[in-house]
Amino acid sequence: MTPVAALDCGTNSTRLLVVDDEGATLERQMRITRLGQGVDATGELRADAIERTLAVLRDYRVAMDRHGVTAGRLAATSAARDAANGSTFLDAAEAVTGIKAELLSGEEEGRLAFAGATGDLEPPLDGLVVVDIGGGSTELVTPLDGDVRSYSMQVGCVRLTERALPGDPPDRGGLEAAAALADEAIDAAFAAVPTLAAPAEGRRVVGLAGTVSTLAMVDLGLATYDEAAVHHHWLSLEAIAHWRDTLAAETIADRAHRPGMVPGREDVIVAGVVILERVVRRLGAAGCLSSEHDILDGLAQSVRSR
Repeated sequence: MTPVAALDCGTNSTRLLVVDDEGATLERQMRITRLGQGVDATGELRADAIERTLAVLRDYRVAMDRHGVTAGRLAATSAARDAANGSTFLDAAEAVTGIKAELLSGEEEGRLAFAGATGDLEPPLDGLVVVDIGGGSTELVTPLDGDVRSYSMQVGCVRLTERALPGDPPDRGGLEAAAALADEAIDAAFAAVPTLAAPAEGRRVVGLAGTVSTLAMVDLGLATYDEAAVHHHWLSLEAIAHWRDTLAAETIADRAHRPGMVPGREDVIVAGVVILERVVRRLGAAGCLSSEHDILDGLAQSVRSR
């Protein structure tokens, strides 16, 4: 079996994972492309956002060729789901990569993220909640009756920044509005999946994607990325609230110079941390475990199991 690839075209970033025939990582890349820039307001993907993303996908095709990749999955999520011209992007993405482009539903996105995030966790997984904070949406996923149940909340770090946090730095009114929007989305999730709202002693939360990874790096003060340090780093609720307040008090330029801040994420990190804090607090958890294994790993697993 030759190496396989997984590609994730999200609202904020475009990512690649290449694994060998035993599932070991050969290459993992992430580039901020902001595919979903403005889509919340206009309902369409911007031409320049599409081209930024396609340019990165062309680079990823070169990387896949270097590893001899002939099979993979390419998934688009919230931004493409919400955009009237999402199919135009999917067709172009498939053309430049040679891999069929799929538009994942929120449910599918959550299932794949859960599979990737829990692959190296010790059982039992009862009561566990995976929180996948994207640019346009946030998935909450939990085991239920031998299966998993996923709910896609229409709040993400890019969407929430554009809706409520235009200031630099954001003002108190904006932060309160962002928290209220997050709470409204969480209320809808609890209504749709009541087990999320049910009290659970020792509730475990695993956080995924760029907001959580970046927050872990900032919490650790890492000047350069260290997967071993970031993966399964514990972020207490107190630490999450501390960084929400600290980062919100800084300008975008100041955040960009903070050790651990991923370039291109400094303008949306506050919204992402607001979502994380509200979710962890509302779930009644003491904090969350950062995971570097996510939807990419779930996609790669699904290709290898075919």
